[in-house]
Amino acid sequence: MHDALREPRWLRLALIALAVLILVGLVVLPLLMVLAAAFGDGFRAWWSALVEPDAVAALKLTLFTAAVVIPVNAVFGTLMAWAMARFEFTGKRVLLTLIDLPFAVSPVVAGLCLVLLFSTTHGWFASLLEHFDIKILFARPGIVLATLFITFPFVVRELIPLMEQQGSDEELAARSLGAGAWTMFRRVTLPNIKWGLLYGVLLCSARAMGEFGAVSVVSGHIRGLTNTLPLHIEILYNEFNGTAAFAAASLLSGLALVTLLAKFWLESSHGDALASTHRRH
Repeated sequence: MHDALREPRWLRLALIALAVLILVGLVVLPLLMVLAAAFGDGFRAWWSALVEPDAVAALKLTLFTAAVVIPVNAVFGTLMAWAMARFEFTGKRVLLTLIDLPFAVSPVVAGLCLVLLFSTTHGWFASLLEHFDIKILFARPGIVLATLFITFPFVVRELIPLMEQQGSDEELAARSLGAGAWTMFRRVTLPNIKWGLLYGVLLCSARAMGEFGAVSVVSGHIRGLTNTLPLHIEILYNEFNGTAAFAAASLLSGLALVTLLAKFWLESSHGDALASTHRRH
């Protein structure tokens, strides 16, 4: 029966060849073209574009945003997943739906929502912000908030299925033996979810460094101050500064490749620990 249901060899080879062709055409070839364009004028031109003050400021802001967003998402994503996986309460399904909202809403719409909330002219909190002299939009806080909104689901959605499948037996046993909530979480819960948490953090970091739409709306595009690396690349490209634009794009691609390699290592080394999470997605 199993042999009868197997696809013909030619069909399997054709599907594999098609998958490889699509991957090469849509991913590998564009990446190689970016690298070729970045180094087209030589290594010195590439390096000069990267050490230019605006490029350095954009890289620092990108890394700063990721450094803030990743720990916040890791902590609150873990707490949210714990609450969703361990407790039953009214409105749980609605909350689960809201967690997926950043996946469904366009990043540009998310940025516009932040403008409606924090604009100093017509925002909902305009008077409050003016009273305390707090600036959210066109500043780092707005960029961080926009990135937080976009990246929030990654950690939560990695951990909820994993924690649901593992159940709470070990945690209940720890509590019955006298362990406090923090001890139980540190000695039982966290070791069981650490690889799923790391996987979610990797996905979160990749999206945080590459986010464009929501950040573009709230940043104000102020060179050297509120431009992240993706926004810096857009400005250079619009100014027909191709060498500098592709040089910055190669740097952003390099950061993405580092994340991809870390993801590949995690899946290769701890695939069994992550398989249960992916089967439930």
